[in-house]
Amino acid sequence: MNPSPQLHSLALFLAGKRLLRSEIPFEEALINKAIEQNFVEKVSGLQTNGQRLMCRRCGNQERSLFGVHYCTRCKQECSYCRHCLQLGKISRCQYLYIWVGQPIRYPRLKRALQWQGELSPGQRQASESVVQAIATQSELLVWAVCGAGKTEVLFHGLERAFEEGKRVLLATPRTDVVKELVPRFKKSFPEVEITALYGGSKDRHTHAQLVLATTHQAMRFYQAFDVVVIDEVDAFPFSYDKSLQYAVDQAKRPTSTMILLSATPSNTLLTKPQLTVVKIPKRYHGFPLPVPRFQWIGNWSKHVKKNQLPSKLDHWIRTYLAQKKPLLLFVPSVSTLSLMSRILLENNVMHAAVHAADPNRHEAVQAFRSGKVQLMVTTTILERGVTFADVQVAVLGAENTVFTEAALVQIAGRVGRKEEAPTGDIVFFHYGITKAMRAARTHIRQMNQEGG
Repeated sequence: MNPSPQLHSLALFLAGKRLLRSEIPFEEALINKAIEQNFVEKVSGLQTNGQRLMCRRCGNQERSLFGVHYCTRCKQECSYCRHCLQLGKISRCQYLYIWVGQPIRYPRLKRALQWQGELSPGQRQASESVVQAIATQSELLVWAVCGAGKTEVLFHGLERAFEEGKRVLLATPRTDVVKELVPRFKKSFPEVEITALYGGSKDRHTHAQLVLATTHQAMRFYQAFDVVVIDEVDAFPFSYDKSLQYAVDQAKRPTSTMILLSATPSNTLLTKPQLTVVKIPKRYHGFPLPVPRFQWIGNWSKHVKKNQLPSKLDHWIRTYLAQKKPLLLFVPSVSTLSLMSRILLENNVMHAAVHAADPNRHEAVQAFRSGKVQLMVTTTILERGVTFADVQVAVLGAENTVFTEAALVQIAGRVGRKEEAPTGDIVFFHYGITKAMRAARTHIRQMNQEGG
C-alpha cells in the first residue's frame, strides 16, 4: 500500500529515526493511522533487560544513570534515563516511534564529486581502500597522521556511495569539527543534500543524503545509513562512552560500511577482528611531522598562582608575537586557563581563551583563524580537528595526566599542516618528563621514519 501525501511527509520526517512523540510535529490522528497501516511502529523507550533497565535510545544500563520521579503522564513513580536527557526526557511510560514502511529512496548521483585536488600517494592508496570498503560493505580503519588529509581520502568513496543512491553519516566527537567540515563538503559535493547536526544547530533536514553530526546526535537515528564514517574514533567522548558506540551501531543499516578515521588508534581497535587497516604515515604535502621539543620550566604552577608568567614561557610568547606568528598555548585545566588569562592581561598581552563550556568558543576560534587574535590559550578542546595556518604551539604543564600520548600527538599535529607553512615550533613546557611525553615524541618520529 502506498502512503498518502500526508503519510509521505511523515515518512520523510521519521524514516531512519527513532523519536519521542514530542519530537514529531504531526497530528495524533495521522500517527495513529500510520500505526494501524503498519507504516509506523512504537516501542517502549525503556525496556527491562533481565533485572536491569535499558534505554533504547542510548543503550544506557547503568543503574546510577536512571532517575525516578512522580510522572504527570502516567500518574505514578516512573523511571527515566538521565544519560541522554539533553535529547529530551525518555521515561518508562513513553514510546519511541519508528518508520517501518517503505524506505526512503535517495537519488543515484552521477559524478557528484566536484573536488579538483590531487591526492598524495599515501592518500591515493587509502582512498582506494575506502572505495573498496564501500563496494564490499566492510569495515575499514584509516590510520593517518595529523595533517595527512583524511577528509579528502573519503571523497572518491563517497562519490561511489552517492552514485549507488546510498545514504552517509559522518560522525565526529566535536561541534567545532562539524562546523569546519560542512563548507568543505558542500563545495566538493554541490548536488548532494547535506545537513549538519550538533547542539544548537538550526539545520533540521535530517532526511538529507549526507549527514554531518556530532556523535551525540547519532542517538536519534535508527537503521538509517548505508555508510557510517567515524572521525577521530579514538577521541573523547566517543572512546569512553559506550552509549555513543551503541548509538552509531544503531544508526547504521544491518548491511553497511563502517569507516573509522584516527591518527592515534588504540591497540584494542588495531586488533579488532574483521577490521582492515590502511596507514598514511606522511602528510599530504610531503613534509615530516614537527617533532616536539621538551623545555623544563620549573614549578610553573607556583609561579602562575603567584600571578607570575614563567620567564621561559614569557620569552616564547613574546618572540613569536614579534614575528607576527599565530600562537596556540595549551593548558591542563580551566582553572589554569583563568589564571593564565588574567596574568596575560596584566602583562598587556592580548589573547583569547577558550574551553569546552565557553558559549563564545566558536566566535573566538573564528577570530583566531582570521588573524584578529594572535594568541589563543586553550584546554584540550582544540587538540584535534582544527587547522590554523603557520601556527606555533606550546603546552604548559605537559607532565599533567590530562596530556596523554594521544592528546600530545594530536596537539603536536596542529603545527605545519598547510603546504605554504609546513614547519613550526611545538614545545612541551614541563616540570618533569612523563612516559606520555616520551611516547608521543617516539610515535611522531616513527611515523616520520615510515613516511620516508
